[in-house]
Amino acid sequence: MKVILVVTLAAAGMAAPSGPPYGFSPAPSYRPAPSYASAPARYSFDYAVNDPPSGNDFGHQESRDGDHTQGSYYVQLPDGRLQQVTYTVSGDSGYLAEVTYQGEARYPTYQPAYRPAPTYTPLPVFRPTPVYG
Repeated sequence: MKVILVVTLAAAGMAAPSGPPYGFSPAPSYRPAPSYASAPARYSFDYAVNDPPSGNDFGHQESRDGDHTQGSYYVQLPDGRLQQVTYTVSGDSGYLAEVTYQGEARYPTYQPAYRPAPTYTPLPVFRPTPVYG
């Protein structure tokens, strides 16, 4: 009888979960998020693309020091003009921009390069011969 009791207790001990339970945990542990000291933003960047075969010509440059940001960007417009935007942002003043254009707009006459032509040969039309009789 004692052997059965020992075997039963050993089996019950082996069947008990040994790790934390999945799902709800009755005693959740709370760890506050780490605090990071915030330093004023400071950066500067610029890039430019000029690809004559495709007509792409654009760029952007910007620099920021704390609450003051200044920069400009430009793009070649389809009408041939170059549009340039120069902007500043100081604190909560908002985005202040000055837009300028270089060149004169050109609107050439549209010349389609592709003219579709039929690539089929029409079948002959059947015309029955009248039968008199």
